[in-house]
Amino acid sequence: MPPSARPVFQILKKFILPAAPYLFEGSLMTAIHKYKYGPKSFFADYLGPLLAHFAERWAVTSDDFLAMPVPLHPKRLRQRGFNQSLLLARHVADRLQCELDFLSLRRVRYTLPQTGLGKDARRKNVRGAFHLKNPEIVKGKTVLLVDDVATTGNTLNECSRVLKKAGCNKVFCLVLARAGFS
Repeated sequence: MPPSARPVFQILKKFILPAAPYLFEGSLMTAIHKYKYGPKSFFADYLGPLLAHFAERWAVTSDDFLAMPVPLHPKRLRQRGFNQSLLLARHVADRLQCELDFLSLRRVRYTLPQTGLGKDARRKNVRGAFHLKNPEIVKGKTVLLVDDVATTGNTLNECSRVLKKAGCNKVFCLVLARAGFS
């Protein structure tokens, strides 16, 4: 298993078991920035299959497996024109042949971009920012939460907290790239 594929977020809460095939550095970091902020949604056609291939080798699947992207706030979605995590999650769900739900988990509070914020500020920034519209859809299920990048993991933790509170059995987090940890 490549070093970046090992469970890497020892500092995160008990809610998630995250994995990432790549480190957020070099040309991949440049590509992800262009993908998100370019905005160049067609990058999903290249980045999505990379994540889906990794997911196929890594993911623990079950009959109740459900893929969910980390949601954007409607204001940010209008600004960007697409949810980069949703485009990645579509590739993953197609490869794993599992259900994809991109409507139930919602970002209900507009937050500052996490980029440039410190660890504590990131945690406070996303606290209470997510809501599950249809809690019954995750009850007893294993959710694969998909995002593009994890740095501190606070966004994943907050989404996972909301999912677990609604009765989700397990939350696995899958990201394309993660920041390096010492």
